Amino acid sequence: MKIVVLSDNRGGDGLLESEHGLSVYLETAQFKCLLDVGASDKFIRNAEKMGIDIRAVDFLFISHGHADHIGGLPAFLALNKTATVILSKNLFGQIYFSGRNGFHPISIDFDYTPYADRFIYVESEKVFSNEITLLSASSNLYSSPKANQTLYRDAGNGIESDDFNHELIFIYGSEDLFVYTGCAHKGLLNILESVSSSTDKKIATVMGGFHLPDSDKERAYETPAEVTSIAMVIKNNHPNIGFITGHCTGERVYELLSKQLGSQLNHFYTGYTTVR
Repeated sequence: MKIVVLSDNRGGDGLLESEHGLSVYLETAQFKCLLDVGASDKFIRNAEKMGIDIRAVDFLFISHGHADHIGGLPAFLALNKTATVILSKNLFGQIYFSGRNGFHPISIDFDYTPYADRFIYVESEKVFSNEITLLSASSNLYSSPKANQTLYRDAGNGIESDDFNHELIFIYGSEDLFVYTGCAHKGLLNILESVSSSTDKKIATVMGGFHLPDSDKERAYETPAEVTSIAMVIKNNHPNIGFITGHCTGERVYELLSKQLGSQLNHFYTGYTTVR
């Protein structure tokens, strides 16, 4: 399994473009897959520079409806004529908003109707070819990220807090599982509990944003003690899982997690490549 980050907040070198967005390329012996498409078409330009043909992608998985993960979809559909697009059935029926840096929409304005036959909508859980599973995190054992408090939706009844019913988790593997969290809006620990309870297979790798931004002068998110507590739950309950994070995981948060998790945790960036 080859994994390449095509778009992320952090840049790896001057040749690749970074942005506030996330797109990951996953290639196995069976298929070529994209996990999200970032905020723009930068993932396409970066892929070309790294020798990856987006036109050959078989599946596109969209983790949730925010523009930093779905903004590149129009560019993808214009370039790739055959890939199946997999996403939540709730995604298109809502408009999304953020209260950070002024209240503003974080949906994209695009007519998907001409491409409707290429979409597969997932309600809660769906299995593809016994190796790909999509599910909605169902566990509420742990608190959700505090940064969720700045995110809203309008599903036709006016603006309300986003409950992230449009967020899906991507799971790949027949034995040791690879789990992609997207932004982990429902909480990393809840996602781990949900995946563990839905399968008897071992989780080997978890990758994606953890939605744990650094606190700043305007907003306070998880305290250092709360971040450390998350790390200790991981260390005690999931000591054999490797975690790779970036995007919406803050730099100071990463340092706090790393103090507890050590080599169990790694940082990704635009251009990050690994084979597992």
